[in-house]
Amino acid sequence: MGGAPGRACELCEAARLTTWYHEDEVCWVAECEVCAVPMVVWREHAVDPPDQVRRHMLDQLAQAADAVLGAGRWSADEVMRQIPDHFHAHARDPDWWMRRLGRLRSG
Repeated sequence: MGGAPGRACELCEAARLTTWYHEDEVCWVAECEVCAVPMVVWREHAVDPPDQVRRHMLDQLAQAADAVLGAGRWSADEVMRQIPDHFHAHARDPDWWMRRLGRLRSG
């Protein structure tokens, strides 16, 4: 599994480097190693899940995000910035960018 030839896909590898909140045969939800917010990852290496699959994944993300960030305190971000060839979405709270900047400065 993977993206470009000769390069493994980090999302396909599904390494358990952070807290995992959910997993099933369709997707998994874990804390994003880079952003420190919940993210959902499709188990299939593709970018455009069918509507029913997308809804299922976003529902799983919502359950984790509500528990971690608080109901109504986040929004789904489906822009795949760093890994554009494998569907995933993040739960973004209003403070995520400042936390990330703080991690970059201290790291």
